[in-house]
Amino acid sequence: MKLSSLLRYVTALLSLTLLLPAIARAEGDKVILPVRVATLHGDGAHLDGTLIENWDEIGTFVSWRVKLSAGELEVLVRQASGSASAGNSYQIEIAEQRLPGTVKDTGGWRMIEEVSLGRMQLDKAGEFEVILRPLKKKGQSVMNLAGIALRGSAAKKAELMIPSDLRLGEYFAKKEYVPEPLPIFEAIKDRLPEPVIDGHADWLPMYWKCWQLAFAHLKKPVSGSPLVSNWLDESFSTNIFQWDTCFMMMFARYGHAEFPFIQTLDNFYCLQRNSGFICREYTEGTGREIKFGHHGGFDDPQGWANSVNPPIFAWAECESFKVTGDKSRFAMILPVLEKYLEFLNRDGDPDAQPDKWQEQGRRSAGTRHQLYWNTALGSGMDDTPKPAKKGSGWVDMSCQMVMQYRDLASICRELGHLEKVAKYEAEAKAIGERINKWCWNQDDGFYYDVLADGTQFKKMTSGGFWPMIAGIASPEQVRRMVVHLKDDKKFWRPFVFPTLAADEKEYNNPTGGYWRGAVWAPTNYAIIKGLEACGEEAFATEATEKYLVGMNTVFQKRGTVFENYMPEKIEPSSGKGDFVGWTGLGPITLLIENVLGFRPDGVRNRLAWRLARTDRHGIRKLRFGQITTDVIYDGNGTINVTADKPYKLGINGKEYSIPVGVSSFRTRP
Repeated sequence: MKLSSLLRYVTALLSLTLLLPAIARAEGDKVILPVRVATLHGDGAHLDGTLIENWDEIGTFVSWRVKLSAGELEVLVRQASGSASAGNSYQIEIAEQRLPGTVKDTGGWRMIEEVSLGRMQLDKAGEFEVILRPLKKKGQSVMNLAGIALRGSAAKKAELMIPSDLRLGEYFAKKEYVPEPLPIFEAIKDRLPEPVIDGHADWLPMYWKCWQLAFAHLKKPVSGSPLVSNWLDESFSTNIFQWDTCFMMMFARYGHAEFPFIQTLDNFYCLQRNSGFICREYTEGTGREIKFGHHGGFDDPQGWANSVNPPIFAWAECESFKVTGDKSRFAMILPVLEKYLEFLNRDGDPDAQPDKWQEQGRRSAGTRHQLYWNTALGSGMDDTPKPAKKGSGWVDMSCQMVMQYRDLASICRELGHLEKVAKYEAEAKAIGERINKWCWNQDDGFYYDVLADGTQFKKMTSGGFWPMIAGIASPEQVRRMVVHLKDDKKFWRPFVFPTLAADEKEYNNPTGGYWRGAVWAPTNYAIIKGLEACGEEAFATEATEKYLVGMNTVFQKRGTVFENYMPEKIEPSSGKGDFVGWTGLGPITLLIENVLGFRPDGVRNRLAWRLARTDRHGIRKLRFGQITTDVIYDGNGTINVTADKPYKLGINGKEYSIPVGVSSFRTRP
């Protein structure tokens, strides 16, 4: 036997040993065999995740391996077809028995109907191969196939044998959805944090509008969906979006006592592939991966390259933990996030063939800089001018990897995995050093993306500011970047901050052209939180107030918030209205933290307050950890506090012990 043949034989044996059983998904009295976990034999059809389509060759067939009991078995085929393919014939084969089938015209190639082929009797229990084999077809495809349903006594304890590389959520312990009621905004509004700010009282309707939209956008998984948690939806489409969701958690954490918003991320973890891959976008009903391309829509064969979003799951989890003080999720999510990092660290080629997509990570391992890349669509910044050739290194993607490692170190510290803490912190440090070596431009005072040979791609985008929040920029580098943010010819536009510097040739004046200068909540949040982390508190507050003034001007005219805004006019840009999505970051989180100045620490039962305003301001019903408190500065030197549990209140570096009940003391900004 030739070595190549032997290797193929050994690989085949190994693949059989990796077949792992799973109780097949039940739907009523039926067991479902979806095409997602089927084996497609031949090249004459295309499996897109939820459908076998473009089935042009009758020599191509599909199969599943299933454990069944002895007894009666009814077989139903979930198929769709247009009139031209109606009458095509096929058969189901199980245990040397055959049931003939005829393709039914369902009125369209996406109109799935369930067609019963009849019943058969299994004389004994065992593991069987269920085959659907085409027999005859006319000019068009055989049919579109969504799967097979089995019903009867033989299927009551069915086990679907799924190949290891097709199993989802193996690293996540939560497997099933447990129904829970969704809260109604009107019923819980009085329990949400209530900002007080006499100097900008007109901002408060916008704050409450964001919460109203958020609670209106809560969803439950529909019947048959693989999702495992109720979730906060971005209300953009019938899909769930990864980086939208991560940023939504940054404001939703302030409502954690009324709804466990962080469990929204479970719906991505439960769909993780064994390779570690987590897609940027899934359908709500089926969990189908959306691989979006510039030209091919949701099923672009090259769309895999756009399927990875900024890796900020761990950041979202840790920011939620800071407010809730609840680390009970950490043991469950750590295996997921570690496996995700393993996938991202694979060398990746954005021009690789579609059948190689699962082998492609996001590290440019074959370069001197060893940094990480993405595509414009993958990063979520759809038309921002960024390099997406093999070997590229992106500032923002690489900084996000620094943050992911540091946040994993924090999670491991809470879990007591100290050896991992050192490992992850060392990796974060090494990536940060490479970013500073290759991406920082001393002459321009800015971080640029790089090409494979280390040449800098000189476009000033919002991505160049991520080193601040990643904690890798020196004070001098921060000072140089702040100069650009304050430059009214670059980023200090009427509506701050555009995602592309206004003096770049691709800048779209006045609308921002989506990501060619429009003002977006996630990038503003990253910039402002970066300023805060680097000690630029005063400018972070100034930028936040200018941002909120712009948002509120639009709100006063339109009565809602928008997906994005124009940089040159105080108007919405090209995005959707009633879009709390990540837009809630400004009116909720940045208001609480960077205007009012509160930084809750539910882990240590401590509330830090940067008291800088002179008007009457503060917050009521702020919940952090198990504590609920009101903290109000009266504008005349007195702070009034109520608390249901004792805690520490730090005001501009001085710490006060807050007792249960009502207390007050004198201090000034």
